[in-house]
Amino acid sequence: MTINSNDFLTPDELEIEYKFSKSTQAKYRMARKIPFIKIGGRYIRYKREDIHRWLEKNRIEEV
Repeated sequence: MTINSNDFLTPDELEIEYKFSKSTQAKYRMARKIPFIKIGGRYIRYKREDIHRWLEKNRIEEV
């Protein structure tokens, strides 16, 4: 399995692509509501595939 840098998002990229502010991201991380990876105890990354799966799982269908 090859890891591509495009497979992961930084907090800035997540904010731009999905409109989650960095403060909301931090709240969700602290509450363990959103999947994330912490590298070296400092750098936060989001696996794009995990975010898509998380969004689908939490989607509310309109009636």
